[in-house]
Amino acid sequence: MGLLIDLCFFLSADTIANTEEQVIYLIVFHVFFFMFIWSYWKTIISKPASPSKEFCLPKADKELYEKEEFPEAQQEILKRVARNLPVYTRTGSGAIRYCDRCQLIKPDRCHHCSTCDRCVLKMDHHCPWVNNCVGFSNYKFFVLFLAYSMLYCVYIAATVLQYFIKFWTNHLPDTHAKFHVLFLFFVAGMFFISILSLFSYHLWLVGKNRTTIEAFRAPVFRNGPDKNGFTLGFLKNVTQVFGDQKKCWCLPLYSSLGDGYTFPTRLVNADSEQGNVEHQVIKCTVDGQTNPRPLSESQNHLLGNNMHSEEQKDSSPANIEVCQPVSITMENES
Repeated sequence: MGLLIDLCFFLSADTIANTEEQVIYLIVFHVFFFMFIWSYWKTIISKPASPSKEFCLPKADKELYEKEEFPEAQQEILKRVARNLPVYTRTGSGAIRYCDRCQLIKPDRCHHCSTCDRCVLKMDHHCPWVNNCVGFSNYKFFVLFLAYSMLYCVYIAATVLQYFIKFWTNHLPDTHAKFHVLFLFFVAGMFFISILSLFSYHLWLVGKNRTTIEAFRAPVFRNGPDKNGFTLGFLKNVTQVFGDQKKCWCLPLYSSLGDGYTFPTRLVNADSEQGNVEHQVIKCTVDGQTNPRPLSESQNHLLGNNMHSEEQKDSSPANIEVCQPVSITMENES
């Protein structure tokens, strides 16, 4: 990175005669560079959010679970505990998702990272380039890091392009800046192409409200797998990641909606095995701040009255259970 900055300074001094043009180029360059470093730093230092102790088995149930030798009996213990938790996704076989390593019931969209050796809320992937898990607490920062790194490369390639053309047409002054022009253009171009593909993919994931894990393996609900289970519509999907204040979308400041434990869904039928889950308070620590909030707060905030207009035309009791957020209060009919 230091070499790239030195090359840019040498290039501007040797090839750009207009002082005002040099100043403008350097100001814009440093704006993109600052935003790139800021978002990159936030992605690195943001500690991955993990499930709270509410998702751990009580001591008595944990002892019973460890003593049981049959998976069926262990599942019955997990089902009994999960009745009081806002957990609606299952394994591929329909079992409760339990992490033997962390010894807790996994919240929806939570997965265990073998590299970090911990369960991460809304885990997307473990990124070696930032040496951190990308998940609920820093996914916005990661997307902004890709965006600003791409803009950084585009800006460098665009400002060097005219001098790159002069280089090939032998109209560039015979100075050591020739090497700088060639090097900067090709390096910026190659990085731009590679980052563009990754950035486009994650924009697609944001628009679909999926993680990288969910894109390869659809989340499983009690009524089966549904790759669009968490899709709320493009704008609401973007709002879940970037927040409802558009002025903060381009800044690497935490503004994502929700608590990381429960998520509104596109279509989930009431779970007959689920007990009462009503406004449990779980403390979620994100970006250095502990924020206790009701589990249903983010769902009610996201799901407006116009979310599913077609489904709301019929308000008969038979259709009340359709298109409800996953954190609603549900009574066992039996």
